[in-house]
Amino acid sequence: MRHVISLLAGALFGAGLFVSGMTDTRKVQGWLDLFGDWDPTLAFVMGGAIIPMALAWAVTRRRKFALTGAAFPPPAEAVFDRRLIGGSVLFGMGWGLAGLCPGPAIASLSYGGAEGLLFLAAMLIGMGAAPAIGRRLDRSVAAA
Repeated sequence: MRHVISLLAGALFGAGLFVSGMTDTRKVQGWLDLFGDWDPTLAFVMGGAIIPMALAWAVTRRRKFALTGAAFPPPAEAVFDRRLIGGSVLFGMGWGLAGLCPGPAIASLSYGGAEGLLFLAAMLIGMGAAPAIGRRLDRSVAAA
């Protein structure tokens, strides 16, 4: 049952990305172009994602178990450090340059052509390299 729920949630998420225009790199880059030809329509997409999620978190706080019967994981510790800031900056730069982030990149594979595959490959390489780069940065900071 858990896999069916995951499949349905992923399909709904991908469909939402497509319908909202989040898989259109020009629309995303227009959203990020604050001082040029700014396209504010994705603000509604963001709001349309934040509001239901806030409601889901409120419901989750009152429940002990998920629909599948599994216990909810404990909330993650809020850590605001250089890794979060650096990762956020790199994510924003990649999103602005390519007009894609992980969810829309996967959703656009069916029609994105070679550029979509290239982005996905670069994203997977970056995700794979991130732990090693993080360890190396931690060692260099500790040595300093």
